[in-house]
Amino acid sequence: MDHALRLARRGLGNVWPNPAVGCVLVAVDRIVGRGWTQPGGRPHAERMALDMAGPAARGATAYVTLEPCAHHGRTPPCAEGLIHAGVARVATALTDPDPRVAGRGHAMLRAAGIEVTEGLRAQAAAALQGGFLSRVTRGRPMVTLKLATSFDGRIATATGESRWITGEAARRHVHLLRLMHDAVMVGAGTARADRPALNVRGFGPVRQPVRVVLANGAIPPLPHEDADHGPLWVLPGPPAEALAELGRRGITRVFCEGGGQLAAALLAEGLVDELVGHTAGVVLGGDGRAAVAPMELAALADAPRFRLAETRALGGDVLHRWVRKA
Repeated sequence: MDHALRLARRGLGNVWPNPAVGCVLVAVDRIVGRGWTQPGGRPHAERMALDMAGPAARGATAYVTLEPCAHHGRTPPCAEGLIHAGVARVATALTDPDPRVAGRGHAMLRAAGIEVTEGLRAQAAAALQGGFLSRVTRGRPMVTLKLATSFDGRIATATGESRWITGEAARRHVHLLRLMHDAVMVGAGTARADRPALNVRGFGPVRQPVRVVLANGAIPPLPHEDADHGPLWVLPGPPAEALAELGRRGITRVFCEGGGQLAAALLAEGLVDELVGHTAGVVLGGDGRAAVAPMELAALADAPRFRLAETRALGGDVLHRWVRKA
C-alpha cells in the first residue's frame, strides 16, 4: 500500500476532477501490475495496473488507495474490472465518499466472492486525498496558502522590493507545489501589481494549473491560455463563494500565493487547510510589507492555529509546512 500511495502522488494536480489513485497488483509475492490515475482522470489506476498484469492478475491481491469506483461513466467501473480479471483479494485505504460509490464498490467485490480488506494506511491516504475529500464532503477544494517571507514575516521592503527574498531552491519548490495543485490563486491586488504568470516552469511539458484571480473589478491582461499557461478564471465575490464555485467546476486542490488581503480573508474565514512557509535569513523590519493584512483579532485565542507537519532546510532557506488543527 505504501507503494500504491507513492504512485498516487504522481497524479496530484494532474487528474481533477477525479481523485489521484494508485494501484499495485501482487501475485505470489511479486508485483505483476501497477498504475496510477492518468492525466485528465482517465484511465483509472486499477485499469492501468490490470492492463499491465494481463492474465497474471488472476488470483492476485490488489492494493488500491481508494475504494474502486462502482458507477458507469466514460469507462466501466473499476470494481467490475477487478472482478472480471479474477483477482482474489482487494485491500483499500479509504472508502470513496462520492455518493455514486460510497461503499458500493466494496459491496460489488464482496458479492463476487472477493476478499476485501478496508482501512489499510487510511491516515496517509486521507492526507494525500485531502483535496478530493474536501470537494466531495465540504463542497470546496483544499486550500494551501504559501508565504515566502523574511525572518520577521515580511514579503517586501517598504518600497515594495521583493525579488528575491528567498533563494533559487525555494522558488523551484514553489513551481513543484504549483504542479501538484489543480489551480493557482491570487487576489486582484497581486494580479494588478505583479501581473503574475501563475504557471509551472522548469519541469518540462506539464499540464498547467488553472489560473484563478479573485476580483470584483477589472484586472490587467495576463498571458493567454496556451501550452505554457493554464485556463484563466476570474471569479468575483468573497473567497468562500469563489471556492464553492471552484468545487462545482471540479477543482480539488488550490495553491494560493497571495497577496496579503486575500491571505487574511482566507485565514479569518477558516478556509486554509495547509500553510507552506519559505523563510529566509533576512530581516526587513517593521516598515516592511507584512505577509498577511490586518485580521482584527481581539484575542490570541481567536487566531487560527496549525500543527507543524514538516520542516527542513531548502537551500539557504527554511521550509515549514503546517496543517489546520481539527
